[in-house]
Amino acid sequence: MKTAMQLVETAMADIETLTVAQAQQVVAAGDVLLVDLRDVRECKREGKIHGAVHVPRGMLEFWIDPQSPYHKPELATDKKLLFFCAAGWRSALSTKTAKDMGFDNVAHIEGGFGAWRKAGAPIDPPPKD
Repeated sequence: MKTAMQLVETAMADIETLTVAQAQQVVAAGDVLLVDLRDVRECKREGKIHGAVHVPRGMLEFWIDPQSPYHKPELATDKKLLFFCAAGWRSALSTKTAKDMGFDNVAHIEGGFGAWRKAGAPIDPPPKD
């Protein structure tokens, strides 16, 4: 049996990982589509990275697949799909999955949303109830 962290480590060895600084550069240049894989409750509680498309982790494969009846046209782009989650684990697995599906232009943010926030990168605050 493999642990979840072993799966993450295996994925990390086979994917492109961007630091927060690198991610900020490609976002500013307009070269990527940010894909937020966090649970909707995490987004509501912690805020969002401006311009990110929210994709529930459990729907990723179906939403990025042009042959799927659940495909989301906003994910059909020539831009690099730059995945992130809270800590970088779900996004590492998602990047590996997308790569295994044949998507070459994919990467994830090291440390995820937590690293983005810690670096002082801009965040859209959570909505006030």
